[in-house]
Amino acid sequence: MHSKFPVTHLKASVPVAPSSLILFKSDFSKFGCCQFNSPERRLRFKLVGQSLGDRWKIKDIDAKAVQKRVNSWLSKTQNLLIEVTLPLVKSGHIGKPDPGKVLNVAELEEIFITEQTIHSSTPNGTLSLAAIVSIEQFSRMNGLTGYKMQKIFKALVSESMYNDVRNLVEYCCFTFLSRDSSAIHPCLTEPAFQQLIFITMLAWENPYHKQDGSEKASLQGKLVGEEAFVRIAPAISGVADHSTAHNLFRALAGDEQGISLGLWLTYIDELLKVHEGRKSYQIRECPKLSEERILCIGSSRKRPVLKWENNMAWPGKVILTDKALYFEAVGLAGQKDPIRFDLARKGIRVEKTKVGPLGYVLFDSAVSISSGPNSETWVLEFVDLGGDSRRDVWHAFINEVISLHKFICEFGPEDSDQSIFQVYGAQKGKERAITSAINSIARLQALQFMRKLLDDPIKLVQFSFLQKAPYGDIVYQTLAVNYWGGPLVKKATMAEYQAAQGAKPSDELLEISNHVFDIDGSVYLQKWMRSPSWISTASINFWKNSSTKQGVVLSKDLVVADMTLVERAAITCKEKCQVVEKTQATIDAAMLQGIPSNIDLFKELILPLAMAANNFGKLRRWEEPHLTISFLAFAYSVIFRNLLPYVFPMMLMVLAAGMLTLKGLKEQGRLGRSFGKVTIRDQPPSNTIQKIIAVKDAMCDVENYLQNLNVTLLKIRTIILSGHPQITTEVALVLLASATVLLIVPFKYVAAFLLFDLFTRELEFRKEMVKRFITFLKDRWNTVPAAPVVVLPFAYDESTSTNQKEKINNKQSKK
Repeated sequence: MHSKFPVTHLKASVPVAPSSLILFKSDFSKFGCCQFNSPERRLRFKLVGQSLGDRWKIKDIDAKAVQKRVNSWLSKTQNLLIEVTLPLVKSGHIGKPDPGKVLNVAELEEIFITEQTIHSSTPNGTLSLAAIVSIEQFSRMNGLTGYKMQKIFKALVSESMYNDVRNLVEYCCFTFLSRDSSAIHPCLTEPAFQQLIFITMLAWENPYHKQDGSEKASLQGKLVGEEAFVRIAPAISGVADHSTAHNLFRALAGDEQGISLGLWLTYIDELLKVHEGRKSYQIRECPKLSEERILCIGSSRKRPVLKWENNMAWPGKVILTDKALYFEAVGLAGQKDPIRFDLARKGIRVEKTKVGPLGYVLFDSAVSISSGPNSETWVLEFVDLGGDSRRDVWHAFINEVISLHKFICEFGPEDSDQSIFQVYGAQKGKERAITSAINSIARLQALQFMRKLLDDPIKLVQFSFLQKAPYGDIVYQTLAVNYWGGPLVKKATMAEYQAAQGAKPSDELLEISNHVFDIDGSVYLQKWMRSPSWISTASINFWKNSSTKQGVVLSKDLVVADMTLVERAAITCKEKCQVVEKTQATIDAAMLQGIPSNIDLFKELILPLAMAANNFGKLRRWEEPHLTISFLAFAYSVIFRNLLPYVFPMMLMVLAAGMLTLKGLKEQGRLGRSFGKVTIRDQPPSNTIQKIIAVKDAMCDVENYLQNLNVTLLKIRTIILSGHPQITTEVALVLLASATVLLIVPFKYVAAFLLFDLFTRELEFRKEMVKRFITFLKDRWNTVPAAPVVVLPFAYDESTSTNQKEKINNKQSKK
């Protein structure tokens, strides 16, 4: 009885070091199988070498060492095949194997049992098994061996880039992916390719062999991390995009540390089912919607769709296309003709709303679509007995189509613009943007079927997410350059531009020089930059540094050892979103529930001001005459010696010095971790009637006012007490700069300037500038976190406990 493993011999022309896992020399060694009952069964294979007359001497090679490494490789491969061929468990159906996901051993042998032609040893360590498999398989899919791909890559990049195995993994993978430009990669339908992508993400995350020897030739229990997923998944058409890849990972991983093979295959399977379902939709609805692409249909007996009109609900079917929303009402005589709501018009808005019969707002499961205050409004209720996730998903669907057309209108060239014919491929830019939105909606549908949604599905669709995300305008710009950019068909001459636009030569030279270029040299014309975001400071700084590139550019979407422009902007957007989320978390923690608690917090925050006002009141009331006389003497000395202009600068300097001193002490750890936290006592327990009285509707406005005021005071406290060192430093520098101005410029001129500023803010020549400045201040203010608030339990003292006992006894005696 013999063990059977496919063994592939390589060509003799591929030079490989003898220290590789397998000696790849044609006919250099032969493998023979031993009996299972043999004492050498533990090694499984024997290595029988014969000299072929080459320059290697067979006596110089340790046959036992080579035999041991070969058997270790084959053992790992066998364990891998055994484990990955187990039935995969579909998410949401624990314990129910999916027969369609049982892996084919023959296919896996073709993937995992392969010849190794690349060097395992690198300056940074030994290659991991996943890295070897990924590099070899993608190299063969590119028509070359891993060794030849490695040799080509070494000639293209610097030594430092070549030594990083991640770059070689990217080069082999991206080279194959760059050969296809379809909306969704055709190889995704192959289970072997799906698994190879998963292995590639593992290889990118852990490119080197672990020194502890814990690496196993198995995908069981392996998890792909966020960094690897965000890097590899968007490179595959239709699987993810750079803007929302991190949110997609969070949705798939959930509470886990990463994405498993089963979860990855389930996601790809659901995604392919969505695209196949759209084809069937298009066939059934083709006579009615021949010029539009159907994205999703909402109709179900268990979960109907209702259209509310005049407090009446009409059931029907909702059809969402790439341009409009259709509703087919169901009447007594069957379905009526569909009515259409154009989503490509300007001013369209979609909002979540509540509906109910007779004007009573009872059900929070509807959306309203309108184009203005006096225009037609659709109110659609998506009935879902399991919660409001269905409504939220449809809200994201509709909002994504609306945001898509806003993006095309703002960042794309006009339909009648003839300049699109001067840039190769610009005519397909609108189609690329639509395809991107369609794929985003498809991914959200797949996650909906998997029940893997975030709290806000808007974060999973690209254009809707970027519309409100910080730095989203810059990502919009990079997407526009990616969609409409391309090589110039011909270089326009000065005479052609003057004849076409009547521009002066100097103006035209400026216009030509201000085009935007992608990382591959694609051109995005200046005349297409109609959005006001192009002139923002963030945009200017981004495009000023966009020309630097270090890696291998395969296409505008695939760059090895570097990032595309969309990826750079998306990473910055992600970082800013994380800052905003952390800031919002501090604000949410500071939003206390209950009026008494907010009152106590307000008292604690204004305690320093209250103490200062109390001391000033004591001086004013002459409660301590010697202190009052001293204060008056100092004040009169300042006034009569013309020292009044120096009072305010000195106060600012003292405040700034105090803030910086606290910042330095906090960085040294001399203030303690609890420094800056606001501590209040919790309220004593109360009965149900007291709680109901405390939260009356008449007091809701007061509570909201106190909460907002407390958040403002907590942010000020954070700035002063160095709760956020960067903000503290910036504010301190601003205060010092203000002090310098007041010291240099006479006060009368400063007062005149302030008065001038106050009376000219609403004039036309300053209105836009003031609006932008206020917006900038609001954005910076939104990044300031609130000081942490600690709510201590209520402390009972003897008098309090006695009074409470007496009240309880009195109530019981009355009853």
